[in-house]
Amino acid sequence: MSDFNKDEYLNDLPDMDDLSGQAAPAAASAASAASAASADSAAAAAGATQEGAAQPAAAQSQENGDSAAADGADKAGAADGKADDTLTPLGQAKKEAAEYLEALQRERAEFINFRNRAQKEQERFRQHGIIDVLTALLPALDDIDRIREHSEMDDSFKAVANKIDKAFEKFGVEKFGEKGEDFDPTKHDAILHKPDPNAEKETVDTVVEAGYRIGDRVIRAARVVVASPQN
Repeated sequence: MSDFNKDEYLNDLPDMDDLSGQAAPAAASAASAASAASADSAAAAAGATQEGAAQPAAAQSQENGDSAAADGADKAGAADGKADDTLTPLGQAKKEAAEYLEALQRERAEFINFRNRAQKEQERFRQHGIIDVLTALLPALDDIDRIREHSEMDDSFKAVANKIDKAFEKFGVEKFGEKGEDFDPTKHDAILHKPDPNAEKETVDTVVEAGYRIGDRVIRAARVVVASPQN
């Protein structure tokens, strides 16, 4: 789902009801008619009265006409202000739809974050389960390695040992520790340092117990005898 921009969506909405938009011209026309009628009445009254009273009557009539026109203009202005705050039914529906869509996208983003957290938690629990099983089987795995190194296996026992190794590989468990590789204190546990005149740097001379890791996490360091330079 693409990102939804509520402001751009609402820019296309009509600003007021069509009927409300027509209210201002109608009110202005009514105000003009009222002003004209008041002016005519004032003129007729001025003609019927004496000359001395004509000017005050006309002035009063003109004042009344101006007051009526002002009232009409105020009403028209109020109608305009009210119309500015009123949307058409279609505009109101589009506005509500935009608000619902915006809320839906927020809920969708929260759900995606929750799903990602749940997947990470599930993977972490799965890894802990593998580590628990591996730790429980380490003594048996060490015995299998000793049998491989110091005696010959029959075919059936060798097949079982290979199945166990492949099962752990399937779950991401890696076995490490080989004779002749450089000594690395982050993955090797040196139980003995043996001086060697031929050694130019510290190397693994004997693997007592193999190491195991999952990814970058070392479950158990390889226990080794290290050949060190004599100096």
